[in-house]
Amino acid sequence: MFEMCKQILEKVSFDKSLFRKELYKSISWIKKEELLALQVWCFASFGHLYQDVISEAFDSISLS
Repeated sequence: MFEMCKQILEKVSFDKSLFRKELYKSISWIKKEELLALQVWCFASFGHLYQDVISEAFDSISLS
């Protein structure tokens, strides 16, 4: 599921609203133990474009 979420986010990264929508979906689908890896990957891959969206999405959940 983690790899599929990454692929989807890469494909929609051209549009901020689509990226936000798919990021929230990915967070809800992914296993809890993979959330931190997804967060790190998102910041590494798209932090320069969508830091605000990524922060907002991951601040809305508990990673612990």
